[in-house]
Amino acid sequence: MNPRDTPDRPAFFPIGSFDTQRIEDAFSLMGPKWTTWSMMTMAQEDRPMRVRDVAARLPFVSEQLVGKRLAAMHADGLVTRTDKRHGAPYQLSALGESLTHVHRTLADWSRNYLSPGAMAEAERVEDAVQRLRLRHSTAVIQVLDAGGPMRFVHIADGVGLDVSFTRHRLLRLQADGLVTRTGPRHGDPYVLTDAGRELGPVYATVEHWSAPLATQRVLSPPASVTVPQRTHPGVPLGSDGARTAAALRRSAAVPNALFSHAPQPQSRVPTAVTAQSPPGRVR
Repeated sequence: MNPRDTPDRPAFFPIGSFDTQRIEDAFSLMGPKWTTWSMMTMAQEDRPMRVRDVAARLPFVSEQLVGKRLAAMHADGLVTRTDKRHGAPYQLSALGESLTHVHRTLADWSRNYLSPGAMAEAERVEDAVQRLRLRHSTAVIQVLDAGGPMRFVHIADGVGLDVSFTRHRLLRLQADGLVTRTGPRHGDPYVLTDAGRELGPVYATVEHWSAPLATQRVLSPPASVTVPQRTHPGVPLGSDGARTAAALRRSAAVPNALFSHAPQPQSRVPTAVTAQSPPGRVR
């Protein structure tokens, strides 16, 4: 047994031991809006469901949007269809069913380290995914975990990213409650928060769940990927610049609210989906 393991403490998972690409690939499947709500609704019902059946349990989402989300989930292998007819029901695939354990781990992590208050379980999981899914976030967290307090230029070197992009990514992670600074001055080093330091079990669960996806990636030649280059130091890399800019305007108190990203009022959540906590707003 690892010396840091005790009956009251879960097994120790070194953050740096996980495959960053596998973690990112897994979160990219879980990340699209309403994926978590749709998955948890279907898991709760435990039966084939047509688009209108899922939409009826998510009255704050249009049936058209639910249909698009289920089609994307089908393409990603998270759900299957009973036959090829138009309007045929969907049901969770084996990969989709195994995602339930990931959802539970994410909810526990969020409840323990981010938002201890009442929140719909699907809302809690989706919020956690949005904090973790951004490109290169896992690598930044791994570098900080290994290197202790670090200035952003050293983090950029450790991850191999553009300095400006790394600064914006750190600000986003700070707004989401995963990193903080050791002092108020510009240039003070960054460190992981308790929530960031306790991501080991989350990464372990996500990586284990993604094993079939990793096997498929090995069997299929990977598509060509453009690696970010430091050709424009003043321009953030990646496609999430707008979301990062929004993060810069957020208050430091955001992690204590129900939402960490652009809240919008929503209709009441069905009891079947929110069995473990009162309904709230979702992204």
